[in-house]
Amino acid sequence: MTMSRDPVPTVSVGDVVAARDAAGTAPAAGPILLDVRNPDEFIEVRVSGALLMPMPVFTARFRELPVDRPIHVICASGSRSAMVTQFLIANGYADVSNVAGGMIAWLRAGYPAVRGRPAEGEGELL
Repeated sequence: MTMSRDPVPTVSVGDVVAARDAAGTAPAAGPILLDVRNPDEFIEVRVSGALLMPMPVFTARFRELPVDRPIHVICASGSRSAMVTQFLIANGYADVSNVAGGMIAWLRAGYPAVRGRPAEGEGELL
């Protein structure tokens, strides 16, 4: 996966929270928060409801993602997620955004996070 020189669509962690809140009781119709970090990072800390698709398996699995829902891509700081955002756009996904600052920004903003081993099914696509 290589970076292009095109600007990467970006959203703030506040924008992600607002979009998730707007989806309310219908999260399966709302935006997907795609976490591309490694499983050990996901176990350490994650956003509830995030879909885990680590970069080492991402190119083999990305077609599992629906093309008709917004996708917000998050990693630790925003670098890996920027590459994934560009890759998805290049592969026909129209509504994709990189989460600026990643989990670091999420935690600094004080938004809720989950720690420890995920429950069965947690991190899987709804």
